Amino acid sequence: MLKMIKSISYQILSTIQQKISHSKHGKFTAMNCKQFNTIRLEEVLLSLGHLPTKQNEKEAWYLNPFANESQASFKINKSLNNWYLFSEGIGGNNTDFMKKYINASVNEVLVWAENQNFSSFQNQKIPDQKLENLSKNYEILDVKKIQHPALLEYLRERKVENQTQFLHEIHYRMKDKNYFGIGFKNDSSGYEIRNKYSKICLGKKDISTIKNDSNSLRVFEGFFDFLSFKNVENFLEKEPLDYLILNSVSMIHNIKSSLGNYENIELYFDNDEAGNRAIEMIKNENEIAEDCRVLYSDFKDLNDWLIHKNPSNDRQMKQRRR
Repeated sequence: MLKMIKSISYQILSTIQQKISHSKHGKFTAMNCKQFNTIRLEEVLLSLGHLPTKQNEKEAWYLNPFANESQASFKINKSLNNWYLFSEGIGGNNTDFMKKYINASVNEVLVWAENQNFSSFQNQKIPDQKLENLSKNYEILDVKKIQHPALLEYLRERKVENQTQFLHEIHYRMKDKNYFGIGFKNDSSGYEIRNKYSKICLGKKDISTIKNDSNSLRVFEGFFDFLSFKNVENFLEKEPLDYLILNSVSMIHNIKSSLGNYENIELYFDNDEAGNRAIEMIKNENEIAEDCRVLYSDFKDLNDWLIHKNPSNDRQMKQRRR
C-alpha cells in the first residue's frame, strides 16, 4: 500500500512539473486555495483511489492514506469538509491534505487540482447549472463508457449503477475549461449531461426513444426515472416495451404524433403540478394512456422511490401495481 502511494505521488509530481514547465511564468493554475478547499474532500480521495471503510451523513472513515494501517484512523467531517488523522494527531483542509500526500508546494497542489475536473468544482464554474440547452459554445472532447470514479459513485447513489449500457461518459470543453458528466443521448444526437452538481444539455434539446418493436409504450419524464424502471422491470414482471423519455416536461408537445402509434401507453411522471398537467394533457387525447404513479405515490418520482425504498423487499408492491 505504501509503495502504491509513493508511486502515485511520484506520477502526480511528474505531471505537475511538466505543466509548470510549459507555463511561461511558472503559474499554470486558475484555481485558488479557497476554491480547492470547497471541493468535497471525499471526491479528492476518490480520485486518488481511496474509499471509505464506513460512513454516515456526518462523517467518513478511511484507512490512513499516507501510510500502511489496518484500522481506519482518517476521518472526514462532511459538514466542515476537513480531515483529521488520529494516528498522527494532524488534520486540515484539502490543500493541507494534498501538500502532505504528494509532498508538494501549494502552487503544485493547485496545478494538480486544476487538471482533475472535479465535478464539485464544475458547480462553481458553470453559471447556470439548470441551463436546458446550450448554444454551440462547447466542444465534446471524448465519448466513452462510464469509468470515472465520481460518476460511478453518483450512479450508485441514484441506485442505477447497473444500467450503464444506456449511458456514456462525456468529456467536453466550455469557456476554456474542461468538464465531464454522465451523458444520455437524445433523438437529435444531443446529450443530457448530469453529474452530482450539473444539469445541462449539449446540442439540440429533444426526446429520447428506445425501440423494441412493441405496440405498447412507456413514457418517462427524465432518464433517471427510465433507468430506475429498468432496474425493477423484471421484479414487476413487466415485459420490455418501447420507451420514450421526455428529458424535460416541456417536450410534451413534441410527442403527440408518436403516441398515436401505440395500443397501450404507460405514464411515469413526477408527482408534482407539472407532472399532473402532462398526464392530463396526454390522457385527454389518448384514452388508452394509464397513469402509473400509484407505484410511487408517496415519493417525488420513480428514482426517488427506488432510492428510498428497497422494491425487491416490498411485499406490498405487487398488490400496488395490479
